Amino acid sequence: MADIVIPEDIKPADGRFGSGPSKVRPEQLAALASAGASVMGTSHRQRPVKDLVRRVREGLTSLFSLPEGYEVVLGNGGTTAFWDIAAFGLVRERAQHLVFGEFSSKFAKVTRKAPWLSEPSVIESEPGSHPTPRAEEGVDVYALTHNETSTGVAMPIKRVADDDSLVLVDATSGAAGLPVSADEFDVYYFAPQKSFASDGGLWLALFSPKALRRVEEIAATDRYVPEFYNLPTAIDNSRKDQTYNTPAVATLFLLAEQLDWMNEQGGLAWTTARSADSAQRLYTWAEKCSYATPFVADPAQRSNVVATIDFADSVDAATVAKTLRANGIVDTEPYRKLGRNQLRIAMYPAIDPADIEALTTCIDYVVERL
Repeated sequence: MADIVIPEDIKPADGRFGSGPSKVRPEQLAALASAGASVMGTSHRQRPVKDLVRRVREGLTSLFSLPEGYEVVLGNGGTTAFWDIAAFGLVRERAQHLVFGEFSSKFAKVTRKAPWLSEPSVIESEPGSHPTPRAEEGVDVYALTHNETSTGVAMPIKRVADDDSLVLVDATSGAAGLPVSADEFDVYYFAPQKSFASDGGLWLALFSPKALRRVEEIAATDRYVPEFYNLPTAIDNSRKDQTYNTPAVATLFLLAEQLDWMNEQGGLAWTTARSADSAQRLYTWAEKCSYATPFVADPAQRSNVVATIDFADSVDAATVAKTLRANGIVDTEPYRKLGRNQLRIAMYPAIDPADIEALTTCIDYVVERL
């Protein structure tokens, strides 16, 4: 392995293919090093940082073409914190969860353990596929996952029932890389370390008017909610272009730069087309390759932002990943708990489709020499 040196002329221009943290564009870092100096180390209650938060909120409103009445809400803690926030402030009594991998299972565990909520309904499928939601009496929240990061499965987002129930979508790895319409969700939530090429520790959520009304309804009850998980507090602060606790300003800056770039290039239509281009190149290679195949059997369920590629038993994917890493091509290792002989490759909008194609050439080069 140590003797395999990949020629420079076939390597990707940028060798970062991590599924999160993901590639940060050099232009974002250059902007942080220059313009970022005016906001780093300053109060998040003052105009420079509040303007940055406003820039993020306006950028997301534009990117997702949010209808009138929808609001962008943000707070500290990442997606894991938002699952608790939703259990406290969005689920009235009972949720339905679609479970098809490690991350889509986590919100279900939260609502199952919450003593103030009823036992959730869980619809599950094997890793490598996704289940289908169904309208169910007594369910007031349908919890969907746009992209299962652990397995490379994506599912379309559609409303489940025509009633007062809410559709909550975990979009952490899908947001900006997969198509979605705001009419189909009530809360579309994510963290910025995937398609948005920033750091973690922040959650962002797109709220419909119906979801905002649900927050008010639950807040009017006697349900105890810790202040860190309090949605009315997060919404009130977001409307003031700030967060309840001190945010990581560099994270906000990188996110704002990425949003500006996405919207300038053509918005969600452009970002999703770019990821789709990368996916087409990678899956086409895998389908033609003698030793590799897409893990997700149904092409309609294959993700355009995170691909999982199985290898034949004769090829040790872990050795391939180590050899790539030794040559500066990093973070192609599979999700640790899936336990398969495969590579996992991110195809977020920041990743050039030409680099995905170069990656496949490098994999072939390594396998031929192992």
